[in-house]
Amino acid sequence: MKKNRQVVNFTLLLGLASMIFASCQTEKSTGDPSLKSTNDTLSENGTFPVAYIDTDSLLRQYGLAIDLQEELLKKEEKSRTNFNEEAKKLQSQMTEFQRKVQNNGFLSRERAEQEQRNLMARDQELQNLNAKLSQELMGEQEMVNRQLRDTLTTYLTELNFDGRYKLILTNTMSDNVLYSVPGVNITQQVADALNKRYEISKNNKANSK
Repeated sequence: MKKNRQVVNFTLLLGLASMIFASCQTEKSTGDPSLKSTNDTLSENGTFPVAYIDTDSLLRQYGLAIDLQEELLKKEEKSRTNFNEEAKKLQSQMTEFQRKVQNNGFLSRERAEQEQRNLMARDQELQNLNAKLSQELMGEQEMVNRQLRDTLTTYLTELNFDGRYKLILTNTMSDNVLYSVPGVNITQQVADALNKRYEISKNNKANSK
């Protein structure tokens, strides 16, 4: 079975790395319409209010991301173990078939050909199973990505309720942000808030059992 393992802070980035979060204030303004655009775009000190999140760092710290990825890896390991067991059985059957052919162990040519067809059919079944398991794991990885992306987006919407940011970017492996002033990187703030919420959620679930 092809290995589909995708490690935390690499795979899950696919779901988060493309996210660009934009939020605009909806306060009413008066006066010249041309001034409204400038006021809505720039902060009081004349700068564009932007922030970014280092997704590599976030995913290494976020408990939900770590737990979801661990669950996915366990499923992958179980699937791979089951598949390998079936593959070993087939290999043993093929080896036995070759031994019998070499030693004229079949009563007739027809019996040998029938056994060969059975082995070929079993081999095709395993190939189909391999493709199915791989597709299922890819689908579950996408679900994990979507869950994390939705969780992050929801929190950022709440964080930006006052319209403090016009744009929140994602920085993956330092590819997008070459320089920033202090305070623009809000990764730690977001990670702490998400972990706090996650711990509360886990405790509530544990207490409800």
